[in-house]
Amino acid sequence: MQFDHNRRQFITLLGGAAAAWPLAAQAQQGERMRRIGVLVGSYAQTDREGQDRIAVFLDTFRRLGWSDGRNVRIDYRWGAGDADRSKALAAELVRPAPDVIVVVNNPTLAALQLLTRTIPIVFIQVSDPVGSGFVAGLARPGGNITGFQNFEPTMGGKWLGVLKEAAPNMERAAVLFGSDIAVNIAYLRAAEAVAPSLGLQVAPIDIHAGVEIERAIGTFASQPDGGLVVLPNPNTTANRASVIILAARHRLPAIYPFRFFATEGGLMSYGIDQIDQWRGAATYVDRVLRGEKPGDLPVQAPTKFELVVNLKTAKAIGLHIPPAFPLRADEVIE
Repeated sequence: MQFDHNRRQFITLLGGAAAAWPLAAQAQQGERMRRIGVLVGSYAQTDREGQDRIAVFLDTFRRLGWSDGRNVRIDYRWGAGDADRSKALAAELVRPAPDVIVVVNNPTLAALQLLTRTIPIVFIQVSDPVGSGFVAGLARPGGNITGFQNFEPTMGGKWLGVLKEAAPNMERAAVLFGSDIAVNIAYLRAAEAVAPSLGLQVAPIDIHAGVEIERAIGTFASQPDGGLVVLPNPNTTANRASVIILAARHRLPAIYPFRFFATEGGLMSYGIDQIDQWRGAATYVDRVLRGEKPGDLPVQAPTKFELVVNLKTAKAIGLHIPPAFPLRADEVIE
């Protein structure tokens, strides 16, 4: 009979536990699942640089109390540098009306801005957000957009000047730009304005105009004392391996806007710490999810610029960089 008593106790306990499970589930469900869209226009999903940035974003986001699948759902889209693809992906992300959208680069943000004026948007790696019409001002963006800018239009002249310092014999510079991006045109104009004072001629190569880049660079490089300025553009980021190889093949000193160009074989880069901006974006998304308005969150400007010089590449293309130049670099690859 003791057996029957124990059996009844066990069934009672089991019933109590079963009743507790729905209560626990309800407690979890009481916290509304938030939804975030992440539109990475500049990278393919297989690009390690893109994945590194997402990893930093997620790590910071977890530290702020958010976990994908527990209290937030994150939907990713990868544009791989294709503007038309990014436009279609922007429409996909807007459709379910997420709580926040994180977006990378100017063209992709422009596509999103046409689709929604209400969903909060946090941008990363966007140039001249005021001049591009994304925000009313840096201190008080207004509207539904804020984020982290990378470069001012005057950087076009700065890149040209830094390249001239590294390659003093350079007399001509090709500039890879995209005429579909307003700030790329502004960078080009800034480079053209500075060029005479540096004793340089600028040759624009528009990667948006259906130009065969390989042929255009080959034609440019057929004359001596040339160099190459590669502007920040989703296309050049996504296809950076080809651009780096072309510069090396034609022995062109080249400057790029982001560190990974130099670490992957480009001659040098001068730009911002992109990884740090992804940490900042996670904090802004957290603040929006907790009730702050994007229009009240100031656009953050970069505070540090990094010069990276690849001396292995300099040697491979036969460039004799002045000895003092690498001493200025934040990182030298030998």
